[in-house]
Amino acid sequence: MKTSLSWLKTHLDTSAGIDEIVARLVMLGHDVDGVDDPSKTLADFKVARVVSAEKHPNADRLRVCIVDAGDGEIQVVCGAPNARTGMKGVFGRAGITVPRNGKKLDESTIRGVASRGMLMSAWELALSDDHEGIIDLPEDAPIGTRYIDYAGLGDPVIDIKVTPNRADCLGVRGLARDLAATGIGTLKPLDTTAVPGTFKSPISIKLTDLKACPLFLGRHIRGLKNGSSPDWLKRRLESIGLRPISALVDITNLLTFDLNRPLHVFDAGKVKGDLVVRFAKPGETLLALNGREYELDPEVTAIADDNGIQSLGGVMGGEPTGCTAATTEVFIEAALFDPIRTAATGRRLEIISDARYRFERGLDPEFTAPGLEIATRLIVELCGGEASEVVVAGAVPEWRRQYTLRDTRIAELGGLAVSPAESSTILEYIGFTVKPGTDALVVEPPPWRGDVVGEADLVEEVLRVKGYDEIAPVPLPRETVISRAAIEPRRRRAELVRRTLAARGLTEAVTFSFLSTAAAERFGGGQPSLRLVNPISADLDQMRPSVLPNLLDAARRNADRGFPDIALYELGPLYRDDRPEGQADVAGGLRAGRPGPRDWRVKPGEPDLFTAKEDALAALAAAGAPVDNLQVSGEPPAWFHPGRAGVLRLGPVVLGHFGELHPEILDAFDVTGPVAAFEVFLDAIALPRGGRTRPLLKLSVFQPVDRDFAFIVDRDVAAETLLRAARGADRKLVTDIRLFDVYEGKGLPDGKKSLAIAVTLQPQDATLTEAEIEVFSARLVAAVEKATGGTLRG
Repeated sequence: MKTSLSWLKTHLDTSAGIDEIVARLVMLGHDVDGVDDPSKTLADFKVARVVSAEKHPNADRLRVCIVDAGDGEIQVVCGAPNARTGMKGVFGRAGITVPRNGKKLDESTIRGVASRGMLMSAWELALSDDHEGIIDLPEDAPIGTRYIDYAGLGDPVIDIKVTPNRADCLGVRGLARDLAATGIGTLKPLDTTAVPGTFKSPISIKLTDLKACPLFLGRHIRGLKNGSSPDWLKRRLESIGLRPISALVDITNLLTFDLNRPLHVFDAGKVKGDLVVRFAKPGETLLALNGREYELDPEVTAIADDNGIQSLGGVMGGEPTGCTAATTEVFIEAALFDPIRTAATGRRLEIISDARYRFERGLDPEFTAPGLEIATRLIVELCGGEASEVVVAGAVPEWRRQYTLRDTRIAELGGLAVSPAESSTILEYIGFTVKPGTDALVVEPPPWRGDVVGEADLVEEVLRVKGYDEIAPVPLPRETVISRAAIEPRRRRAELVRRTLAARGLTEAVTFSFLSTAAAERFGGGQPSLRLVNPISADLDQMRPSVLPNLLDAARRNADRGFPDIALYELGPLYRDDRPEGQADVAGGLRAGRPGPRDWRVKPGEPDLFTAKEDALAALAAAGAPVDNLQVSGEPPAWFHPGRAGVLRLGPVVLGHFGELHPEILDAFDVTGPVAAFEVFLDAIALPRGGRTRPLLKLSVFQPVDRDFAFIVDRDVAAETLLRAARGADRKLVTDIRLFDVYEGKGLPDGKKSLAIAVTLQPQDATLTEAEIEVFSARLVAAVEKATGGTLRG
């Protein structure tokens, strides 16, 4: 939301400057994004006359100009093709800063001729992209006058990020009303005098659904001429970045930004029959004012005549009934449209308009009629013509409500004692109706404050006008002894998992907790109970059943931009149903492409189920799961590749999935495989007593011992069975055990394979002797042979 200072002062009677006004806006809770004050960059440029413009003696395309800026003649060298004797332009002396590039303009010598300033183009002043020549001013431009004063450019523009709840401040008057409440000025009265109608409108209105459109006011104006707008209106719109089009269009834009009252004007000569507000029918289309044709559906609120759809209610008008220079009669629309349906229509059709932005946040229902009267008066004043009687369909919806503000509540919630009398005065200043009650005030919000829905909101209103800076700082109470950990165990566990996965070469991603219904269904979700009622986008309408779909989308986007080799992980929630218990914290990740850069010494590999298993086990170990006791089963979810994936369990409890993703999933997401992925369920891992997620690191001063063993076992024996048996030979002594070789073929009987393991022994009390190592080795071999039926390979 933008407004110039002069525009703001058409509603606020104040002598305050721009800095004071910005400070008050910030204290009122408005986010001032910036102030564009041309006077700070253009103040030193003056209107000047070119006394003479002679050809440069040493350059064909340059001219030596003598310039008079009201304080003596100055010589400059100019390369503009339109520089000529007698013209008037904009001059900057040596020493000024050029706004376009921020560089200081120094005196210089150009091809042997001194130049002590510069005749400026609009491009160099950062006023436009035109740099074909210097600014050519009219003959009556007064010499020596500051250019910003002559051109009316000294008006600062304030850019405010209006919060979604403060729809009333999407108009300049709403901002002025807020500022007036602080005492910085007085809110000027608004002329809403009714314009008398001289005939009955030939166009009537019919409403088919009062929820979609509870109120529609219209007015016919005939005998007008749609020309260009007066300069004051053009300057006002241009100051906030709007391009003046015609008087009729500019008036509707003015009402939108000045009074937060969006309107639409139909060319009445192009309307056939009456206007009906109804839902669109399947197959109907509209060529909108933005030049695009939209296919509509029954969820869209439309305004139609006998020829079909002519406008999208609260969103955008149609080109067939749009106003042109040939328009001589119009029908003005001032209506209320359902905010939710308006937002849904805009999102579905991907239309962003100033009208939609305001309707979907809620408008003042009582200002519909006054807004129509103001628009009528402006059209008659600027375009001529005569107005009809007002056509009314529907009624103003009920908006009145009352809340109680207890006398002690402001101090309790806000930490500042404000007397009931002062609270009443503040609330009345911003339009609230206040009546005294028993130890409380009975407050009725005004119609433009739909965001006020309770006592806490009333406390906020009093505090922000009173001034947050008046709240005294109070230190929070501190316990003498800290009785709990500084970091909650679940957060500590998540951080350990995050650091572990990052150390394994994965990059953390943060994605939305929602996705499309189609993507959710491919990963076991898509239940109606998890569908969003008001999604931020049509393709983000479902809570995610897994973090993997969004990570796949991220992998595809990276591949599309030339980065196919990727390793991502994410910690976040997934949603199984709409109950609190249905939300679970997970750590998931995926790998695609090469694991590293191409190298002639290293054979390129591809991510596979073993890569995913290592990632999953590392995450589980960091989370405190007993990974040595986990079982691996082969019934992964349907989105994994059959035979190339697994499930990690601790008894009946599923702790995670891992493996290669199914080719059909990769095709659906347009990702080139293979892709190895994993997902571990952090909530399924019990937190140990005391909150510690993993034991303290215990170091030994004694030398570790490494031993390798190879066993011949049946081909169908799982390596995990052998590893578990070897690990159980002495759990205190064995600190690490891993499989490093699998062999089948020559030298082994049919149906057999060789599994080789590396075992690390770490004594804690004394260095191991050779005899102790042999005893352990015999115990390990016996345990493995018993568990697998295999034999030690000679």
